[in-house]
Amino acid sequence: MKLLRLPLATSLAVFSLLAIVQIMPKKPILLLDRVYSGAGWFQILLFCGYASLIAWHMQDVSKSALWRRRTWFLFSIVFFGQLILGLVVSSFFLMTGRLHLPIPAMIIAGPLYRGEIGMMPMLLLSTVLLSGPAWCSHICYFGGLDNIAATSSHCRIKVVPNTVLKLSILIVMIFSSLVLRFTNAHIHLVVGLAAVYGLIGCAVILLYSLKRGSMVHCTIYCPIGTLVRYLKWISPFRLRIEQNCSACNRCTSYCSYGALERAHLLAQRPGPNCTLCGDCLAACSNQSLKYSFMNLTPEHARMLWLFITITLHTVTLAIARI
Repeated sequence: MKLLRLPLATSLAVFSLLAIVQIMPKKPILLLDRVYSGAGWFQILLFCGYASLIAWHMQDVSKSALWRRRTWFLFSIVFFGQLILGLVVSSFFLMTGRLHLPIPAMIIAGPLYRGEIGMMPMLLLSTVLLSGPAWCSHICYFGGLDNIAATSSHCRIKVVPNTVLKLSILIVMIFSSLVLRFTNAHIHLVVGLAAVYGLIGCAVILLYSLKRGSMVHCTIYCPIGTLVRYLKWISPFRLRIEQNCSACNRCTSYCSYGALERAHLLAQRPGPNCTLCGDCLAACSNQSLKYSFMNLTPEHARMLWLFITITLHTVTLAIARI
């Protein structure tokens, strides 16, 4: 019965949130409801089953990394699959009927350039508030591709996150967006620069993440990853390294974010790039790596984080389209 708690709770949360999405808006948001009125309820039930399946498997520490990788990659496939259908088949598959470049940096750059806040910035901030850095381990559509590239590599070359470089990319992106806005730059120039930035990101994944076995795009190049790195502290969720850690470094090879290097283990504190993904938990024979949330036990803290994160992942998968 205990094993059913997380799947049932997650399924109920997904149903409640998607029911609001189904009932409240004047225009249908769920894809099946746009095909046939009322079919959105069937889609909701499908996603409830999907959420409970993920929760059932991910509560097992030994299966968590595999299922996170699978579902995150599925998220990317569905997101970009709908984009391709929207471009090739019909704009019906696009959320607004208008094309927006699917580049994570545009979550910040877009609102700065347009002078308005859309759904994606609100979704990002809500995710950070509720589950810390889960955006960078379960939800980002580019991150899913970067994760698959890193974990598919047969080698593991240490990549040291460069804080100066990360901050520089973020600052340049913000400054450029504001300059383009206040100079009334032509939309073709704006789209062209954004496309180039996205193509460079794809090159980083193929040339560095895939060959080095580390998520170079997410940990160094992506400005959203840099932003989440600092904003995540508003969430009380943490990964704690217990005093019985022997610094054996076994968990280091399981971390694609460079957050569990030997210096971090000796200091008994994960690096700032930690996304709470939890892949490292199964690697520790001493069970020295544990989730922390206020006064909850480590197990309850992990279950709460999984509940929130899987719910966010599933609801976002159901509604977030370009």
